[in-house]
Amino acid sequence: MKPHAPRATGALVFTTATAAALIVAVAAGGAGAEPAAPSPQAPPDGVTYREVGRFTTAGKPRDLLLHPESKNLYVGSDDLADTADVNEGGLYVLNPADGSVRSTVTRIPGPTGTLGRRAVTRIGAALPGDGVVFGYPLRGIGTAKTGDEAAAGVWVAGATVTDLGPGTAPGTALVAQGPVLAEVDLATAAVRRSLTLEGGDSFAVDAARKTVWFTDFANRRLYKVDTERLAVVATVELPAGEGFGGFTEVDPQTGAVWVGLDNSVVVYAATGTRLGALTGKDLPRAARFDSATGQAFVVWQDAGDPSLPGSDNDGTLTVYRSADLTEAVRPVVLPGNQAQLGAASLAVQPGAEVVLVSSPAQGTITRLERFVPPSPSPDPSADPSSQPSPSPDPSASVPSPGSSAGTTPGPGSATSPAASPAPAPAAAGAVVGGTGGQPPAAGPAPAPAPHGSLASTGTTVLSLAGTAAALTLTGWALIRFRAGRSQSCSKSWVTNGS
Repeated sequence: MKPHAPRATGALVFTTATAAALIVAVAAGGAGAEPAAPSPQAPPDGVTYREVGRFTTAGKPRDLLLHPESKNLYVGSDDLADTADVNEGGLYVLNPADGSVRSTVTRIPGPTGTLGRRAVTRIGAALPGDGVVFGYPLRGIGTAKTGDEAAAGVWVAGATVTDLGPGTAPGTALVAQGPVLAEVDLATAAVRRSLTLEGGDSFAVDAARKTVWFTDFANRRLYKVDTERLAVVATVELPAGEGFGGFTEVDPQTGAVWVGLDNSVVVYAATGTRLGALTGKDLPRAARFDSATGQAFVVWQDAGDPSLPGSDNDGTLTVYRSADLTEAVRPVVLPGNQAQLGAASLAVQPGAEVVLVSSPAQGTITRLERFVPPSPSPDPSADPSSQPSPSPDPSASVPSPGSSAGTTPGPGSATSPAASPAPAPAAAGAVVGGTGGQPPAAGPAPAPAPHGSLASTGTTVLSLAGTAAALTLTGWALIRFRAGRSQSCSKSWVTNGS
């Protein structure tokens, strides 16, 4: 039975060497190993808008309206100060895709009916099919459509017209002349009915709910007017402040009224209940809504005064979910859009794929298109689960006591397992998308491993050391077992042989 002794010794040597190799391999890959590279930062989710065009074909833009039926972009414009030889005032009709001029209406009636080139400062409503109702200084109300050589217009008696909106009946318009709200005939300028409030000069019409929200910025009040009776039915106190007013607009889907005040936008429900406020570093100057997406768009203009803290000469476009006033996209910087030479306006294409923003100070209209950042393709080398597992070495198996005694381990069988291939370094995540100059928000830092890498390595080493000790004891037990059998066989051979 002596031929079995080397086999047992080989098993012992293999067991001990295997355990030692495992301990050394784990220890070498623990405390002294380089830390794993952090996972690539994921790009900020959600959409943003990026500039795809800047139009300079419509003078000094003062107001915008994207006609819901003809899809023409109407621009009310003033004269540019830096072009002394040309007067750009008038009503422009542009192709919203590229800014090309489809029509220009420059012949507009004066107070005596004389046609002349005049600035168009506000656009009050869209006409059926095509065309708009617009206002021009000081009390003019005109109508025109694409291709018209001259506009039809009338002058309202009384004080200067400070705001203009759609009337409650065909052929009419609502006008504010300071604190007086009146409904006038577009053909004759005759006043059909009027209401005098305590103060104010601007308003927004909620046609679906037959309401006008009339704003008195100086006294910080908001009046809810029932248009059927042309009477005040509620008064809302606005937050205290210095009295700087930006805009009053109504969300046609929800009936909520948005009021731009100082450096904030205050939002009230159709009932007059305050819903919340949005605050920024710039001045809110215009708002529009998109019913298809349930989003509100606000243009904030820089004050344009370098002596003011935080003034950088850049404006911002922000987009919010109307339901909860949370940001829907990353803010978009509007370079050079400041309020020194007039308030900005904007128009939103239904579905919100395109937003157009005016900058009177620059004489431009910026076309912004919605942009969805693509998701980066995952790097398989950065995922340990994607690495192929090494095939087990059958020669490294430890024979059990019940295994066949006729199998002899081959040479070199007591070797350490092959090392697993090192994973490839994680690929750096590419930054995608843009915010008009703002850097994307940084993603969260990767969380550290629980208890630290050294602690986890030490636990693994101790575990493997215990396994090695158990394997070593098993090997010694195997030797003693086979040694006992060898002595018994020797005695039996001697007895029988004798």
